Amino acid sequence: MPVELSPREILEKLVSFPTVSRDSNLPLIDWVEDYLTGWGIECHRVPNDEGDKASLYAVAGPAVEGGIALSGHTDVVPVDGQDWTVCPPFELTERDGRLYGRGAADMKGFDALAIAATVLAHRSGVRRPLYLALSYDEEVGCTGCVPMVAEMARLLPKPGAVIVGEPSLLQVIDGHKGGSSFHIHVKGVEVHSSIMHTGVSAVMEAAKIVDWANRMNAQNSARPPGPLSEGFVPHWTTVHTGMIRGGTAHNITAGDCWLDISFRVVPDEDYRAWNAALTEFVDDLRTQMQAVSPAADITMEQVFTVPPLAPEHGGAAETLAKALTGRNSCEVVSYGTEAGHFQHHGWSAIVCGPGNIAQAHKPDEYIEIAQFNAGWDMLQRAVRSLTD
Repeated sequence: MPVELSPREILEKLVSFPTVSRDSNLPLIDWVEDYLTGWGIECHRVPNDEGDKASLYAVAGPAVEGGIALSGHTDVVPVDGQDWTVCPPFELTERDGRLYGRGAADMKGFDALAIAATVLAHRSGVRRPLYLALSYDEEVGCTGCVPMVAEMARLLPKPGAVIVGEPSLLQVIDGHKGGSSFHIHVKGVEVHSSIMHTGVSAVMEAAKIVDWANRMNAQNSARPPGPLSEGFVPHWTTVHTGMIRGGTAHNITAGDCWLDISFRVVPDEDYRAWNAALTEFVDDLRTQMQAVSPAADITMEQVFTVPPLAPEHGGAAETLAKALTGRNSCEVVSYGTEAGHFQHHGWSAIVCGPGNIAQAHKPDEYIEIAQFNAGWDMLQRAVRSLTD
């Protein structure tokens, strides 16, 4: 019989793995898989194409419908340039009722609880299954969960609810915006700026894309909120450019310009329609540029897409989360999570986890021990509900 680790001991182990999104998460996945299979729990890996990262899902209990899935991500944001004063970032440290370490809040705290709950479910002989789903690359666009969620939806009996344990102070989050992001490269034609009409300035053409984003924001903000978006702040779909660079000198039309465009889309709207609208605008702009010089061009690379989580008022996941937490109300948030991908595959999903999102990504990241313990109480209640 293997040694059963406490949630705190599991968290200490998880934090010790520096699973920054740019690096491999396989040492952490190896450890989790070894720990769970040591208990006889069925585990499945879903690797990336390069083979240096993997998602992992596990099944505790019988292969029947109506179980619960617990979803978390294993990657964390970088610590480069951050001033950690309480502890080294990859060493769990307790101080003043808090557990410090990179990922303690976002979201290895929940991961540790979910792993402990999976073992508890296995030992308890649950009548309906508990699924554990751990992904990679959530912090860079929720990309790692996509093949895992698709495989789970294809192979596993449908659970009654999915709980995505992003830090919410155990508030029940039943809706979030979707999103997508694009890298755009505008290729201009360099000439002396005194004859700029014979060339194509990549910077000035890129500015037209930024202007399009500004116009979309103005139009969207003027619209009244829809029934699924009225609780969001802001209540409209936003279009954002966070990075732009290009050009060589003040007297040369810019040969290149690179920028990012991203959308945060309310559940009332189709994120694919916004992707199509940007593509249409860029196609028209390219045609205008190439009328001046065929050498001009614009290329677009879609970085990620995150489906929105639409509120399921009275849905199975919402009902379960309220019962487990004792909450009577739900909230919505403007950031995205992996819950939208589960819902996209027809699984009822909710966001609810211990810790405060305000502590995420910061130096000296921490989770309150009281929150961590309350999260464990919630997941123990979830396991008990599967024995009925």
